[in-house]
Amino acid sequence: MSLAGRGVVVTRPRELAEPFAQLLERRGARALVFPVIEIQPLPPPPQLGRVAEFDIVVFVSPSAVRVALRALPPWPGGLAAAAIGSGTKRELERVGIAPVIAPAAGADSEALLAAPEMQQVAGKRVLIVRGDGGRALLGDALAARGARVEHAECYRRVRPPNDAAPLLAAWRRREVDAVTVLSAQALDNFVDMTGGALAAATAHFVPHQRVAAHAQSRGVREIVIAAPGDDAMIERLVAYFDERA
Repeated sequence: MSLAGRGVVVTRPRELAEPFAQLLERRGARALVFPVIEIQPLPPPPQLGRVAEFDIVVFVSPSAVRVALRALPPWPGGLAAAAIGSGTKRELERVGIAPVIAPAAGADSEALLAAPEMQQVAGKRVLIVRGDGGRALLGDALAARGARVEHAECYRRVRPPNDAAPLLAAWRRREVDAVTVLSAQALDNFVDMTGGALAAATAHFVPHQRVAAHAQSRGVREIVIAAPGDDAMIERLVAYFDERA
């Protein structure tokens, strides 16, 4: 019970925060849910209505699955689905889409690109379902391998109008021990919404070196990198506080 009594801020979108908060609380932590990103659906891209024309459909996040599902027809038999990481894979399996191509380890474009099933894609039609302004790496790399790539941008990420005063009050009472942040955009929003108050004094846990570098540029002094995935984040939190017990 290394997290017993530890206050851990969960910054993910509200609809995705609860499962992780429950994991934290099972380990004895106090989950402080403070969403810094809101998922706003966009008008359904036309590609979603014709997914049967593609050979592989890649979903870049659980939000991509949840939003796209509203516009997707019944999943065609034989159509390959791919996920950036385990969380997205679980979301696809939850709605009955399986099997799913996913990285054996890691949860980013680089990890998916390393999967054996994504190597021989010359001539294949690939649809990438994502939010607006997503990274270009995945599509560019698949196109370089000979795939015909299209993008279906089905949501945007915006900063919600959350009041940070209760969280800041908890921090001043020394009830905040860690902050978990999954992306550079979430990090930016968190720093801006809290006025940077926690950046200098609270450990920020991130899933990737890329996010860590951005956190450093925003003045975060203590940055802890965990492997991608909820379980890995929990274990890194446990190890961090065990070292300080």
